[in-house]
Amino acid sequence: MTTETSYALTRPAYIDQSHLVVTDLGLVSGFYQSMLGLKVIEKTASGEVLGVGDLPLLTLTTAKNAMIAPRNAAGLFHTAFLMPNRTELARWLRHAANNNVALDGASDHLVSEAIYLSDPEGNGIEIYADRPHEQWKFHEDGMVEMATLRLDLQALYNSAPDERWDGMAAGTAIGHLHLQVGDIPQADAFYRDVLGLKLMARYPGASFFASGGYHHHLGANIWNSRGAMARAGNMTGLSDYKIRFNDKATLDTAASKLDALEIKSETRDGGVFLRDPWGIGLTLSA
Repeated sequence: MTTETSYALTRPAYIDQSHLVVTDLGLVSGFYQSMLGLKVIEKTASGEVLGVGDLPLLTLTTAKNAMIAPRNAAGLFHTAFLMPNRTELARWLRHAANNNVALDGASDHLVSEAIYLSDPEGNGIEIYADRPHEQWKFHEDGMVEMATLRLDLQALYNSAPDERWDGMAAGTAIGHLHLQVGDIPQADAFYRDVLGLKLMARYPGASFFASGGYHHHLGANIWNSRGAMARAGNMTGLSDYKIRFNDKATLDTAASKLDALEIKSETRDGGVFLRDPWGIGLTLSA
C-alpha cells in the first residue's frame, strides 16, 4: 500500500529529524517504541535512532553528565508526529487508551486534530492528523486560521477500525516542532528573517513559522520560558533538529544569509549546522 506524502513534507522545507538528550535511555526509548510505535533503526555508542520503517525520525542519546533541564529552559515544547491520515490518528488513540497512556490534552486546531502527552522525562509530544489542505482558511495577509477548540476524543476513538495496532504507519513523520524560546521578536528575527520561513500565525506569546503555506513547521513560545538564556550543552531535552530543503536554491539562500549576518555555522553531516539564539542546534540540508 503506498501512502500519499503528507502536505507538510512536500513544501520547500520541512522538519526531518529531532534529537533529544535523556537520562534514562532504556525507559524513554521503551516508551517511544511501545506507546508511539516507533522502531529502533540503529544503535550508537551513546544512544538509539528510532523511526518508521527505515526512515529515522528521533535520535535519543544519553551522557554521564546529562543535566536535567529546568522547566523554564529554552528547548522543546513538543515534538509533533504527523499521522498520514485521521484513521491512523484514531488507531493510535485506541492503542493509547488500551495501554492507559496518560494524555495531557486534545485540541481541534481547525487545520488539524491533535492529541498531547509527554514522555517519561517530560518531553512534550503531539500526535496529530491534518485536515485536508483545501479546507484550511487563510487570511488576506497569508496567515492561516487556527484555533484551540475541544476535540471529541470519544468520537475519534469510535471511528478507529477494530484491528490490532502494530506500530506507526508508513508515512508518519515529524510534522512540526514546537520550541520554548526566551523572546518572540528574537524568534521572529531568526526563524523568519534569517531562515526565511514565513510567519503563519500568532498567538499571545507564540509565533508559528512554515515553508510553502503549511500551517507551521516550527512553533516558538515563551509560555514557560520568557527570558530564557542559551541552553547548556549537556541539558536534557532538545539538543538539535534537522530542516530538510526539497529545493536546494532555498537552502543556498538561507546559507548565504547566515554568512552575510555573520552567524556562526559549520558544514556537518552533509548540511549546514548552526545554533538558534537559545543554543538549540539545527542542521539545514537538501
